Amino acid sequence: MTGPFRTLFFCWTLVIAGDASAQADTNVVRSAAADSTGPLGWRARHSPQKAALYSAILPGAGQIYNRKYWKAPIAWGGLGACVYFIHRNNTEFQRYKTAYLAQVDGDPTTVDEFNGRFSPETVRNVADQYQRWRDLSYICLAGVYILNVVDAAVDGYFVHFDVGDDLSLDLGPSLPLAAQGATGLSLRLRL
Repeated sequence: MTGPFRTLFFCWTLVIAGDASAQADTNVVRSAAADSTGPLGWRARHSPQKAALYSAILPGAGQIYNRKYWKAPIAWGGLGACVYFIHRNNTEFQRYKTAYLAQVDGDPTTVDEFNGRFSPETVRNVADQYQRWRDLSYICLAGVYILNVVDAAVDGYFVHFDVGDDLSLDLGPSLPLAAQGATGLSLRLRL
């Protein structure tokens, strides 16, 4: 497996592997929500795996499923920019490649678009540069796509994260140390 495919496989494995623990957590949340509020709210029905799957099928759909609507245009913009650069660099690569082939084919009737202003080596170097940029744009497209799926999955897990106002900090004696005859303090932060 190559690098981008290995990364995609690893991320997908994490999403699938987290299914069992997330399903158990979701069942606890669902039972608590069903007992206290009646019909399930969207947070109780939310699934991070669905968010990742939606984003894998249609980029930005997982962000919309997570109700992070502002993230979808960012994903679309990143993918669109990558597609634009792929198209532009490929067009320029084909242009310079055609000019190079016209210069080195040995046929005096074929004329390149530069009319011999540049040497064949220069035209070939420019064509090679555009080819590298095009290939790099493909890699960037894969990276943006993977980040889109990972963002949807991670954000899907944070839907169940409690950000309530009940944050507390306790300062008190450390009982295990006090039992041994030593003095000490313990600090406990509850989120």
